[in-house]
Amino acid sequence: MEEQRLITLEDIYKQYDGTTVLDHINLYIRKKEFVTLLGPSGCGKTTTLRIIGGFETADSGRVIFDGQDISGIPPYKRRVNTVFQKYALFPHLNVRDNIAFGLKLKKMSKAEIDRKVDYMLDLVNLKGYGKRGVDSLSGGQQQRIAIARALVNEPEVLLLDEPLGALDLKLRKEMQLELKAMQQRLGITFLYVTHDQEEALTMSDTIVVMQGGRILQIGTPKSIYDEPKNAFVANFIGESNIFPGTMIRDELVHFCGADFPCVDSGFGEDHPVDVVIRPEDILLVGEDVGQVTGTIKSVLFKGVHYEMIIDAGHSIWKVHSTTMQPEGSRVGLAVVPFNIHIMHRMEEEKPQEEAKK
Repeated sequence: MEEQRLITLEDIYKQYDGTTVLDHINLYIRKKEFVTLLGPSGCGKTTTLRIIGGFETADSGRVIFDGQDISGIPPYKRRVNTVFQKYALFPHLNVRDNIAFGLKLKKMSKAEIDRKVDYMLDLVNLKGYGKRGVDSLSGGQQQRIAIARALVNEPEVLLLDEPLGALDLKLRKEMQLELKAMQQRLGITFLYVTHDQEEALTMSDTIVVMQGGRILQIGTPKSIYDEPKNAFVANFIGESNIFPGTMIRDELVHFCGADFPCVDSGFGEDHPVDVVIRPEDILLVGEDVGQVTGTIKSVLFKGVHYEMIIDAGHSIWKVHSTTMQPEGSRVGLAVVPFNIHIMHRMEEEKPQEEAKK
């Protein structure tokens, strides 16, 4: 709803050395929302974050914060704090003084500073670490201190620019859950930048998929995974089988040499489309009952499932299943209508969304 909007980007355009990095993007972010800007390197997500934080200025467009145009306001006057991938902690200060740095600049009383710092150390699970030097801490602990230093100033928005990028896989997954729990506990808005689709799916209320300085799709993790708008989004969010096809009519599509019932409509008749099917949504059945038949070319065990590559003649299918068929087996492939998603061909799309609906 309109009254929940905290940040609105209006027609933001930015160039670097004649190259467009943000192409008239429009976006709004609600209060207490965890929003992730997701996309490959160079898509414009970090520039978007820096413009909101005041570290970059858009060539045109406006940044509206809680109803006020803040486009010309310097970073230290904005009600946001930023956590970068390089934590930028002060090596000459201990953990406690790093967290307290911003509070001391505000000339708070020692008692109030101590209370707030103690709360933050508890929040980031580092109680008792206050007197340690930051260089003695692990990467994950340093990252927690950087977050605590930003949060202790009670910003209305926390901007996070790939803060988990330097951590190993196990710690990164743990911190994903911790960050989400912190955001829910504090009830503040998080704007998070990553190129890691698993991070985006794990933590976000809303994902903004970006490419080439444009917004391709905005939605919940589930809606973007289940209903990708085009082939780029389908490939970037999870693994997909994407086939060229023809929409024969509403709820019937032809691809890979067969007609498949589906649940999509509104594409017209005999219209070229892209068809996306997630690997886990394909059923291995007998040759005599499959909509398509093929030969298993490879089998890879991936811990929770097997990944099988199946050659169906004019098409190659990737299937994820908890049961395995050996290489060389002839199998049938079946897909229920609900698991077939129809998309416009990407060249037909205008990727920029005006705003979240």
